[in-house]
Amino acid sequence: MSEKQRKTNCVEHPAAGYKKLYDTAEEMASPMATHVTGRLPHWLSGSLLRCGPGLFEVGSEQYYHLFDGQALLHKFDFKEGHVTYHRRFIRTDAYVRAMTEKRIVITEFGTFAYPDPCRNIFSRFFSYFKGLEITDNALVNVYPIGEDYYACTETNYITKINPETLETVKRVDLCNYVSINGVTAHPHIENDGTVYNIGNCFGKHFAFAYNIVKIPPLQADKEDPINKSKVVVQFPCSERFKPSYVHSFGMTPNYLIFVEQPVKINLFKFLSAWSIWGANYMDCFESHETMGVWMHVAEKHTGEYLNIKYRTSAFNIFHHINSYEDNGFLILDLCCWKGFEFIYNYLYLANLRENWEEVKKQAEKAPQPEVRRYVLPLDIKKVDTGKNLVTLPYTTATATLRSDETIWLEPEVLFSGPRQAFEFPQINYTKYAGKCYTYAYGLGLNHFVPDRLSKLNVKTKETQVWHEPNSYPSEPIFVPSPDALEEDDGVVLTVVVRPAVGHKPAFLLILDAKDMSEIARAEVDINIPVTFHGMFKKA
Repeated sequence: MSEKQRKTNCVEHPAAGYKKLYDTAEEMASPMATHVTGRLPHWLSGSLLRCGPGLFEVGSEQYYHLFDGQALLHKFDFKEGHVTYHRRFIRTDAYVRAMTEKRIVITEFGTFAYPDPCRNIFSRFFSYFKGLEITDNALVNVYPIGEDYYACTETNYITKINPETLETVKRVDLCNYVSINGVTAHPHIENDGTVYNIGNCFGKHFAFAYNIVKIPPLQADKEDPINKSKVVVQFPCSERFKPSYVHSFGMTPNYLIFVEQPVKINLFKFLSAWSIWGANYMDCFESHETMGVWMHVAEKHTGEYLNIKYRTSAFNIFHHINSYEDNGFLILDLCCWKGFEFIYNYLYLANLRENWEEVKKQAEKAPQPEVRRYVLPLDIKKVDTGKNLVTLPYTTATATLRSDETIWLEPEVLFSGPRQAFEFPQINYTKYAGKCYTYAYGLGLNHFVPDRLSKLNVKTKETQVWHEPNSYPSEPIFVPSPDALEEDDGVVLTVVVRPAVGHKPAFLLILDAKDMSEIARAEVDINIPVTFHGMFKKA
C-alpha cells in the first residue's frame, strides 16, 4: 500500500489531533505564571492537584497503553487572583528504575517488561518463575490521609507526596497493614478525615473476597493513621478463581455497597501464565455476562453482611455517582456501560499505537452508555414474592422479589445520549455525599474522547453543557463557595487541552457551577498531557 493510500484509509477521530495529548512531557523546575482572562472568585484559594501519564518512552522502548505512561503530578495554585502551574514526575520505583536502567523494568497495565537482556539465558529463565513485580505507577488519583497526601494507582502501593513542592516522599505498601492485594483509586473520605476503600484479597486455599478498609482520621497522638488501618467488611466473591474488576464502590451513612460486575480477572492467567509467557494485566480480563450483576450490601458500623441476593442484567461500571438512604431503601446512581464492548474499548482505545479507524468501528458497535438509578429495598418479606417492592414516588426503578429469593432490579435511566457517555462524575461531595442530592457534573465522552462537560439534574434529568471546538476537558472538580446557600453554589474546575495549531495548548477553566458559563481561564504556553483524577486542596 502506498503512503497516499495509507493516509486515505486511516480515518481520524472527529476531534483531530487528540493523540498529541499523549506525547511525553517534561517536568518543570519551578512553577510558571499563567495568563488569566475573566475574573477569578475572590474566595478561590488553594491548589488543584491532578495525576496522569507523562512519560511514554524509556530509551528505545515504548509504553503501549494510556494507563502505562509514568505518573506526572500537576498543580494549579490559586492565590490573590493569580494562578501558577507546576508539574513533576512522581519518583515511584517504576519510574526511578526505568530512568536508571533506560528500559521498562516493571510490567504495566498494557506493556510487558522483559527481563534485562544483559543477563545470561539461565538468569533470564529463572526470573520468569519469580513472578513479576507489581507496579507502583501512581498515575490515577491523589487523596488525603490524615495530614498527608498520597498519589495512587489500583495496586497495593500508594506514594506519599508533598503537595506544596510536588516532591515524592515515600512509597507505602498497604499489604503491610491490612489484608488486601490491591485497592481502588477512588476511596470515600468523610468530613472528619476517615478514609474507606475497597480492595481484593486472596485468602487461604485461593479463597477470594473484597475487603473494605477503614483508615481513621489523625488522632491526638499524631500517629500515622495508616498504622491503624483495619478491614471492617468482607464481601464474598461470586466465583472462586475469577474475581470481578473493582473500580469504585458506594457508601451511605449506614451502609457500604459493592457492585460485582461481569468483567472478570482470570487468576490462573494472572498468577501463573502471566509470569511465564509475557502477558500483562490487560490480558487477564474476561467477560462473564451470563452472571449478570450482583449487588452486595453491608452495614457500615457493625460490618454485618446483608445476605440479600440483589441481581440485575449485565452491565459494567467504573464510577458510582452517589448513594443515599430513603425510607428503607438504598438509592444507587451509577455510570453504566452495557456489554463487554465497554471493557474492550476501555482497553483498546487507550492503546496509543493504533489508528482511529478500528477504534471508531468498535465504538460504533458498543451499546449506549447510560446513567442509571437502582433502588435496593432493605426490608424483605416472603409474602411479597412477585411484587415490586419499591414504593418511592419519585423513581420508576423497580425491585421484584422472585420465588428463588433473589431481588431482581430494573433501573431508571437518568441520562442517555447518542454516542455520549457521562463519566468521571463529581458532586458537591463535602455536603451531599451519601445524601439525597440534585446535581452531578461529568465529562462527556464522544466516541470515548472527552470533548465537553455536562451538569446533570438527577431529579429533572435536564442537562447543561460546556463545549468548545477542538478542546478536551478533564474530570470536572466542584469547589463549593464558602458562603453557599444552595447545592450548586460554587465553581467547576477542569484542565482543558487544545493540541490544534493556532491555540495556546492548554488552560485551566473555571465555570459557574449553576449554569456552566465561563468565569475565567488561566492559559499556559506548554502542552499538558491527559490527566485522570484529582482533588482541590483548600489553602
